[in-house]
Amino acid sequence: MRPELPDRGSFPRWPAEGTAWIHPDDRATVMHFVPSDRIFKRERFDGTFYHFCYGEIRFRLKPCMWLPLGDEGVDIGDLVETIGFAMERELFVGTVSQALYSVEEGRCVYRLTRAGTMDDERLYGREEFNVLTEKIKLREGTTRHPTPQWVEGFQNEEPASDRLHLSSDVESNDRADE
Repeated sequence: MRPELPDRGSFPRWPAEGTAWIHPDDRATVMHFVPSDRIFKRERFDGTFYHFCYGEIRFRLKPCMWLPLGDEGVDIGDLVETIGFAMERELFVGTVSQALYSVEEGRCVYRLTRAGTMDDERLYGREEFNVLTEKIKLREGTTRHPTPQWVEGFQNEEPASDRLHLSSDVESNDRADE
C-alpha cells in the first residue's frame, strides 16, 4: 500500500544497514542530513526511489523506516507572521528557515528568520504563527481527453470559393449613370 504523497517525516535514527537504500548520486547529502531532527517532505515515488526535500536540499531514497509526522502546512521558505500572546511574544514577519521534530515535546517546531538574521534561541510551534505564503492546490482532473490522432497530409474537399454560389439574376442598385 502506497502512502498518500506528499507527506512529512523525520529520520531520528539511521534507517537501514549500509547505504544500498540511498540513490548513489545522493549518498553524501543523505549521510550529512540523516539521522537528524529535521522534518523532510516526501514528494513523489518514481517506482524505485522516493524523492525527498528539505528546502532546497533534494535526495532520493528507496522505501525505508522513518518517523511519519502530520502535515501542518508549513514549508521551508514560507513567509509567516507571529501571533502575539499577552505582550509575551514579539510580533514580526519572518521566513521559516528550519522545520524540526522535538522529541522532548513530541511535536514539530520551526526556526524563523527575520530581516536576514536567524533567531537561534527561539523555536516556534505551529500555533504561534500564521502562514502568509499562498499555496495553490489544484484538484486532480476528472475529464478524460482523447489522444489526438494525426493523419498524414491534409485533404480539403473543395475550396471555399467553389461552395459560394452567386445568383446572376441579382439586379444592380447602382443607378449613378442614369
